[in-house]
Amino acid sequence: MPLRRDRIERIGPSAPPDEGGGGTSAATGADDGTRIGTLTGIEPGDFAITRDGVWWHDGAPIPRRELVKLFATVLKREADGGYALVTPAERARVHVEDVPFLAEELEVTHADGQQVLTFRTNTDRWIEAGPDHPIWVEHVPDSAEPAPYIRVSDGLDARLVRSVFYQLAELAESRPTEGRMNANDASDSQGQEVLGVWSRGTFFRLTADAPA
Repeated sequence: MPLRRDRIERIGPSAPPDEGGGGTSAATGADDGTRIGTLTGIEPGDFAITRDGVWWHDGAPIPRRELVKLFATVLKREADGGYALVTPAERARVHVEDVPFLAEELEVTHADGQQVLTFRTNTDRWIEAGPDHPIWVEHVPDSAEPAPYIRVSDGLDARLVRSVFYQLAELAESRPTEGRMNANDASDSQGQEVLGVWSRGTFFRLTADAPA
C-alpha cells in the first residue's frame, strides 16, 4: 500500500470533521513544517497523530476517515518505542503525541456469568477488556485529570474519551486487594480497598497505575 501524499489526495474530497479524531479538525497546523500540536521535529512527508486522534501527513490533516482506518491496520510499535507505518514495500515514521487511538464507545455485556467491557476505537476496532487488553489510569502532569487507557495490541494503546470514562466510573466497585485478579495486586497492602471495574474475570483499578 503506497504511503505517498499523492495516494492520499486521490482518495477524494475532504469528509466532514469527525468528533474525537480520524478526520480533519481545528488542531493547530504545522509550524514551518516542524511542529504539530506539541510534536516537534516533523519532517516533510512524516505522519503524525495528535492527542485529539487526528492523523496528519506532510503538515496537513488526513481528510478521509476511511484512509485513516486503512493506515491504522499497518501501524506498528518500534523497538525504540517509536511508531511506524509498515508495509512489505515501505516504512514511514509516525510521530504520536499521546497514544495512537481513542476509545469512543463502551458496550457492557455479560457472558458466562461475567461482565464484559468492549470498547470501540476511533478507527472502528472493537477491543474487549481482559487479561490481554488491560485498562489502566494515569494522571496528566500538572493536572488533576485522570488519563485512562486500554491496550489495543502489542505496544498500541487507546485513551478513553471523557464520556466513556464517566460510563466506566459508573460501573466501578470497591474490592479488597486480596480479591483482585490482575497482575498489579502485589503492589498494594494486604486487604486495602481499591476502586475499579471487572471485565472477563479481571479487575482493573481506576487509580493511577500502569499495565504489567
